Amino acid sequence: MHVRPASSTDIEDLVDLCLQARNESGLGRQLCSDDRERLRAHLSVLGSVQDGLVLVATCDGETAGLTLCRLLGPGLLSDATVLSLDAVYVRPQSRRRGLGHAMLQAAAEVAEAAGATDVYAAPLPGSRGMQRFLARLGFAPVAAHRVVSTPALQRRLAQDVPVTARRPAPRGLEDLIERRRRARARAAGDDERARQAGASMSMQVRRAVQSRRPSSSSTTTS
Repeated sequence: MHVRPASSTDIEDLVDLCLQARNESGLGRQLCSDDRERLRAHLSVLGSVQDGLVLVATCDGETAGLTLCRLLGPGLLSDATVLSLDAVYVRPQSRRRGLGHAMLQAAAEVAEAAGATDVYAAPLPGSRGMQRFLARLGFAPVAAHRVVSTPALQRRLAQDVPVTARRPAPRGLEDLIERRRRARARAAGDDERARQAGASMSMQVRRAVQSRRPSSSSTTTS
């Protein structure tokens, strides 16, 4: 069993491992492409950039596992450097032999040499074995990842427009609405004044009638 940085001669074996991991996960594009040429290009680029690292694990002389890492930071929102484990995979027939442990040991040494304060891992949903493996090594949950396709996101953004971002009504329509509001207010005021005037007139009539009515204490003689 041996863990080392991948070389150009490992690319085809690593592509095979990526496709095997993709088929095993059942999550398809969330893990990687199914295009061998694209996988070959991505692995070559990751292994050649300064902050990228591709580790390969061999068992009995055969490629049995891979780890894809990136050093991130410092950045705009943090002055810390961290190591991101994008993928850790061991083929089924080579598991329970310590390959995953050995690859993470190599990754931890890379993190220490780079001054990385933390090591992040994003195991795929449903990968219970990897979740348990990482938990045993002290990885704690810090956040939940969500995914949406670009077309679906664009559709939802078009449907879920905030009220403040909606297109304002045409000025002519706003003027019409304001005129109708003022007309209703004037009509309501006229009705109230008419009601008050009617009430005042009724009161005056009642007073006039009462002043003409004979007193109950007077007597009539013949």
